[in-house]
Amino acid sequence: MSAEAEASARLLVVDDEPNIRDLLSETFRLVGFDVTAAGTGVEALNAAHAAPPDLVVLDVMLPDLDGYEVARILRRDGCETPVLFLTARDTVRDRVEGLSAGGDDYVTKPFSLEEVVLRVRAILRRTRRKEPAPEPLLRCAGLELDEAAHTVRRDGRELELSPTEFRMLAYLMENAGRVVSKAQILESVWGYDFGGDTRIIESYVYYLRKKIDTDGAVPLIHTLRGVGYVLRAPK
Repeated sequence: MSAEAEASARLLVVDDEPNIRDLLSETFRLVGFDVTAAGTGVEALNAAHAAPPDLVVLDVMLPDLDGYEVARILRRDGCETPVLFLTARDTVRDRVEGLSAGGDDYVTKPFSLEEVVLRVRAILRRTRRKEPAPEPLLRCAGLELDEAAHTVRRDGRELELSPTEFRMLAYLMENAGRVVSKAQILESVWGYDFGGDTRIIESYVYYLRKKIDTDGAVPLIHTLRGVGYVLRAPK
């Protein structure tokens, strides 16, 4: 992302701890972002609806609505603004809950300011870059992804996916039958300079499986240990 494009990016920083909120806000302003801050979930929703940001940096533990609920409400209202969660919790269950709420990435507390800035830049670069025109309709063994309508169906049943889940599934379906590594997934879905934990890919694969390979359906997403992942039709 160019310095000019970065300077035009609007961030919404949400944290109920004034010291952390102010530190993050000032850091983002120093590197060129336009920043709005909020201390509660309700304030965050009001700010996001009043002036939609380009990215939300969202603490999970808030005094009214927790960060996951804030993200769910934003997604329910049709807001696809990327969300970077700040959380002191780092179990698989917590990561899955954040992803299912529509989060794009997460940073665990305590964190370095440099890491948070890098994550924000990577998410913005990924979500703002121009992508080549995708195939309008991807199919694999009862799984159907419509890029134009932004819908996914398995055996006729529509599935609800977050924006990042949708991009990751699209990448797997575009490469159906071929094994793709974590590095390739990071490069395509998160961007070249993603500096985060590769466990986020494992979390997304876990949750995609829960949505796609359910109700007795034949599994389509497979893991090749030490190699990567492949989406393929049953033999």
